[in-house]
Amino acid sequence: MKRILRYMTVGAIALALTGCFGPSEEKQEYNKSAQGWYDAIQRSIAGNDLEKADKEYLSLRSEHMDSSLLPTTMLALAQAHMAEEEYLLAGYYLDEFLKRYGGGPWAEYALFLKLKASFLGIHDINKDQKLVADTLARCRSFVASRGGSRYAPLVRTMIVRLEMAQYLLNADIARLYDRLGKKEGAGIYRKKNAQYLYKPEQIEDPAGGFISSLNPFN
Repeated sequence: MKRILRYMTVGAIALALTGCFGPSEEKQEYNKSAQGWYDAIQRSIAGNDLEKADKEYLSLRSEHMDSSLLPTTMLALAQAHMAEEEYLLAGYYLDEFLKRYGGGPWAEYALFLKLKASFLGIHDINKDQKLVADTLARCRSFVASRGGSRYAPLVRTMIVRLEMAQYLLNADIARLYDRLGKKEGAGIYRKKNAQYLYKPEQIEDPAGGFISSLNPFN
């Protein structure tokens, strides 16, 4: 439940940043220096109070929109939410970072973190079919455009894991069509798997969860 409530705050954060948030009943702090807000956010992260850190970020951004501390803060909050498996919130901060600093020196790292958050957000290849396909496409795009990146080897590993997941999914669908007597449909999904070099015996079925068996970051 706690995680769900935090996911719901993604929209709340966006509304607050556009001035659509109503006045809070909680006591608010105002007019800190950028360094003061930054230090407060770091303390909240260290204390694992990410809800407070999110609110303090809003204050830092609204009071110091051009602060040089903003990009560091966004990346710190993204990583903190990833550590708590709150990948939607992590993605929010990374999207904000890339909108503002997409041409800067940390853009490639932010792109990698966004891929990592998307990958780690996959828990069930049957329920997360679109996320698997979208993440795979973005990983391939990253390697195609940034093949020399220091992060490219990890992204390539993610691609292999995602292709294995796609292979398992296609095989499951083909077997389902077989049981239904729809040989043509089964053939379509087996043909999709023909593009991969993997053999079924090389892929361990992640019965305990997609990430637990196929996570390249463990």
